[in-house]
Amino acid sequence: MGAYQIDDIDRRILSFLVKDARMPFLEIARECGVSGAAIHQRVHKLENAGVITGSRLLVKPSSLGLNVCAFVSISITEASKYQEVTEAIKKIPEIVECHFVTGSSSMLVKLYCIDNDHLMSVLLNTIQNIPYVQSTDTMISLDQAFERQVWVKDFKSTSFRSASAKPVKK
Repeated sequence: MGAYQIDDIDRRILSFLVKDARMPFLEIARECGVSGAAIHQRVHKLENAGVITGSRLLVKPSSLGLNVCAFVSISITEASKYQEVTEAIKKIPEIVECHFVTGSSSMLVKLYCIDNDHLMSVLLNTIQNIPYVQSTDTMISLDQAFERQVWVKDFKSTSFRSASAKPVKK
């Protein structure tokens, strides 16, 4: 089976679900001008194709007392040890994202801590003790201006319009 081809209706469905994963399928169906059953079938196909990988409840970290958000760039001694370092990083509950990156560092992680003492402990007693971690560089986030899910091209909320793109009619 070839790659699933996403059409304009799929893009509209995705744009609604990205904004509100709890939006009722019947409401999406009305907005897209198709039946509720069609929305169910399309969402199921998008899930089976791996386009939709799940939905989740988002918790505001500060409501749990996690008042420090930090980004830590990690340099490792050998690029071939990336998987081993990643496995060790997965075991640190404070780390919520991990990326293998280009540039002067090997990895970039995002973590939440209770306070600066907690952050220092995670850095000194956990991350920097992982074999093959050479050094770290930490940036503390002072404010999160915004957060959003991946952009779904719906032609109404974009900052540009493709010359060949035509808005989807309701």
